Amino acid sequence: MSDEEHHFESKADAGASKTYPQQAGTIRKNGYIVIKGRPCKVVEVSTSKTGKHGHAKCHFVAIDIFNGKKLEDIVPSSHNCDVPHVNRTDYQLIDISEDGFVSLLTENGNTKDDLRLPSDDNLLLQIKDGFAEGKDLVVSVMSAMGEEQICALKDIGPK
Repeated sequence: MSDEEHHFESKADAGASKTYPQQAGTIRKNGYIVIKGRPCKVVEVSTSKTGKHGHAKCHFVAIDIFNGKKLEDIVPSSHNCDVPHVNRTDYQLIDISEDGFVSLLTENGNTKDDLRLPSDDNLLLQIKDGFAEGKDLVVSVMSAMGEEQICALKDIGPK
């Protein structure tokens, strides 16, 4: 054998998958599904009867959890669909910068500065108004498939 060392260039992450497989027939309303590479929340499921060639089909109508677009997909009920790992984490709001980024306090005391203000106008106004009034605000951040976005707001009282 040779005495030379082997160097491997790794461009992979820890290997935690962004999705997991689930049989299409078991996905229900209010569940999550990946359609056209986007994480979505299922708003409607209808199943057709088995046809001449044997597969019942599931028709999914879902809404993208980050941009609100409506997507549809039809999958044989026995086939697997990708389901995104969706997490919600609460952070305390520390600051809002002029360029539209928020500064959040994590549970372990560090700050998280890589999130933009939400694009939803109603939620955006609530956050800006509450922050301007000096309230203690806790924002819920939804993360799935490498994307994160503020999705909800809680007021925990004045500072």
